[in-house]
Amino acid sequence: MKPLLLLLLMFTGLFQPAFAQNYGSIQGRVVNPKEAPVPFATVYIKELNRGSSADSEGRFRIANIPAGTWEVTASAVGYTSSVLEITVKAGAEQVANFTVKEDNALDEVEVFGNRHKRPDKIEALTRLPLEPYEQIQSISVISEKLIENQGALSISEATKNVPGVYTFATYGNKRESMSSRGFRGIPILKNGVRVHSDFRGTGILTDMQGVDNIQVLKGAATITQGVATDLGSPGGVINIVTKTPKYYFGGEASLRLGSYGQVRPTFDIYGPVNQNNTLAFRINGALERADSYRKGISSERFYINPSLEWKIDNSTTLTLEMDYFDDSRTPDVGTVNLAENDVNAIYDLPHEVFLGYENDRSITRNSTYAIRFARELSDKLTLKAAYYRSELDLDDKGASLGGAIQLDGEPVYNQVVRGYSTSTRSDENSVIQFDIIGDELATGNITHTFQVGFDYRSTDYSTFSQSSGDVDTLDVFDAGNNNRLPEGIQFGGPRTGGGESRAIGFVAQDVITFNSWLKTFLGARYSSIETISNPENNSNDAFNPLAGIIVSPLENINFFASYTNSSYPRSASRLGENGEELGNERYDQLEAGIKTNWLNNRLRFNLTFFKINNKDINLPVYDENWVATGFYQKGGNDQRQGVEVELTGRILENLEVITGYSYIDAQYKEHTSYVYGSAPLNTPKHTFNAYANYSFRGSLEGLSLGGGAYYTGERPINDWSAGPVTHEGIVPNQKPFNVEAYTLVNFQAGYQFNEHWRLRLLANNVFDEIGYNAYRTRYINQTDPRTFAGVLSYSF
Repeated sequence: MKPLLLLLLMFTGLFQPAFAQNYGSIQGRVVNPKEAPVPFATVYIKELNRGSSADSEGRFRIANIPAGTWEVTASAVGYTSSVLEITVKAGAEQVANFTVKEDNALDEVEVFGNRHKRPDKIEALTRLPLEPYEQIQSISVISEKLIENQGALSISEATKNVPGVYTFATYGNKRESMSSRGFRGIPILKNGVRVHSDFRGTGILTDMQGVDNIQVLKGAATITQGVATDLGSPGGVINIVTKTPKYYFGGEASLRLGSYGQVRPTFDIYGPVNQNNTLAFRINGALERADSYRKGISSERFYINPSLEWKIDNSTTLTLEMDYFDDSRTPDVGTVNLAENDVNAIYDLPHEVFLGYENDRSITRNSTYAIRFARELSDKLTLKAAYYRSELDLDDKGASLGGAIQLDGEPVYNQVVRGYSTSTRSDENSVIQFDIIGDELATGNITHTFQVGFDYRSTDYSTFSQSSGDVDTLDVFDAGNNNRLPEGIQFGGPRTGGGESRAIGFVAQDVITFNSWLKTFLGARYSSIETISNPENNSNDAFNPLAGIIVSPLENINFFASYTNSSYPRSASRLGENGEELGNERYDQLEAGIKTNWLNNRLRFNLTFFKINNKDINLPVYDENWVATGFYQKGGNDQRQGVEVELTGRILENLEVITGYSYIDAQYKEHTSYVYGSAPLNTPKHTFNAYANYSFRGSLEGLSLGGGAYYTGERPINDWSAGPVTHEGIVPNQKPFNVEAYTLVNFQAGYQFNEHWRLRLLANNVFDEIGYNAYRTRYINQTDPRTFAGVLSYSF
């Protein structure tokens, strides 16, 4: 035993000097320019895949480093990376101190965000740690910088930069309902949770002051988000992402003055809470009041968006967020069409004429909350958990326009019946989501980026409404119409509604990388949905697969193709002629295209082809007189197909561009209710957007000029009924007229006086072209005329 022990000690003694001869270590500290420690910074040697995390005082140590010269990088949240070249000597410990600067330089922020970072919170929807360029689906991101440069104040003003996204309706300028790929109203989310639970995408209002970025996801997003009546809309989803804390102090205050009495002060303050820089806050706010180009219309709003982030340790982060939005405005009932529904005779209502009542008011209150938790289990595995909640209260009181009066049996289109209604809605939505995410785990020569998780969604809403359809009659040609609400209105019986829904979903995805040029995407989602309503409850489930492939012949070029489907359980309980339940409807989606990035990820070009078919519809059965029998049948084919083209980024370091075009061929085919080949209401075949912003150099340093043009093609004002459908202004067998195409042109100019002060001038619809957005014939609202605004900002 003793000889063996002696031999072991001799061997160890010989080995240790040999080991020490080849390895050394590095120790040091990470600080900011003020010499304050940067806690929990990451220090690593990329070539060796070796590193360490600093402690709360910014101190770090990396051991067992092979002797030689290495590039060592220090990085931290809210700071730019610092790189030092360090020579490690065998058996010795080198000292290396890093200074990292605050990451508040604007030159790294592109029109689609920071080129080196994933858009914040996008994984709440994609649930994979991939860049938009690497995803199998079509994704467009609108950055805070673009929103600021263009002076966008609404969802529609921001998303017009995305090809194929267009306004569906404004419902008297009370909501913003957006559409894509020929689908009526796609879901609008805030931080991953739906605000309004109506599956048709009735729309919401929000404020842009608290927005960090807006994400538009189309195509395969359905697989991660659920069924077609919820966030799995085949047309896509729009996710509004609010701002989050920064670990360095700063902020901005601004004042915007604009046409029609607009006054809008805003502020944004952020920074660390403690000396260790482990706790940070941010708070945004805005006030606004404005009149309108139309007499008698005004609006006021208040918005505040606080958030707090705690870096518990170097692997764990907890983020708390909320925002509160309160908007009160006069709804604009719009104008009328002075002819039958097959003739476009929209009356260009003078701006001094208002067809509503002076006490009409629409009030929107919305609060959203988010709790996000992230824990790095290892350098390859991460646990993410999140809870999102939204509370929406709507209170609407306003006029409505009915049909033309009859005189001697003939319609007098300029004289219409005016009604009045009141309605309220309380809407609560929430989601709890857990994911285990693996990033580039190797199994032999193959790597996997995967996600396994579940989500639990709930909706609870209630509605109340009452109306009178015949309060008085007005002449739209008469500028002196009475706008006072008559007393003693006789309302019909009150109508109440509501319901609850619960849904649980299990999702798994795996991105398999075989080599540098081939990846496959495989995924599946199981959803179980329960709807609780009067008179009965319904339960449904759905299984939806995803399959896709990415081929990369060159480093910056990705060809992709994918298939997925989404289920539509809303009408699953409808009965066939033999009394059997017909089950879920289904949408099949095919998408293919190319994604490229150029100039160090500075410029991106995407081309996407899509085809979406709903061939599994529960269609109503009619008799020979177009009377519904009460039974349904499987069949039909509602088809959407088209192409989307997008070029976004910087052509030059000081020239930013965004261009996009979409062609949408949407048709009702083999449908029992609509004419074969007709398009869904409000679907334009063509949309186009182009924007450029140029920043001057040299003697004109600080000056920037920008401008954009946005085209929306003609589109049908209503669906074309084959005989049975008569509601909401539809006349059976009468082809609805097309709303004319329009192009809006905007200009911007900005000047940065110094590091603190800047001025931005905005001119929207400079050629004063009037277009219309309509919801059937009930609301016909014009676009805003030419407007001007100036924004003075102070940053600190």
